[in-house]
Amino acid sequence: MIDVTVNGKSIKLDSSMNLTDLLRFLNVDSQYVAVAHNGEVVQVLDLMCIVVNDGDEVEIVRPVGGG
Repeated sequence: MIDVTVNGKSIKLDSSMNLTDLLRFLNVDSQYVAVAHNGEVVQVLDLMCIVVNDGDEVEIVRPVGGG
């Protein structure tokens, strides 16, 4: 089991996974978010390549409309 911090909250995962799988696990549509992994902004095409490991920090930002 690994501990990962997502948007400031600790979550436990059974094993390491890539960012695409993490977003699916969290029920987040990767098409409408920006993601940072350990402080680095991740391009959408790289979400499948970056693996989340124990102790990593992930920030997920969703756009908010307003006026």
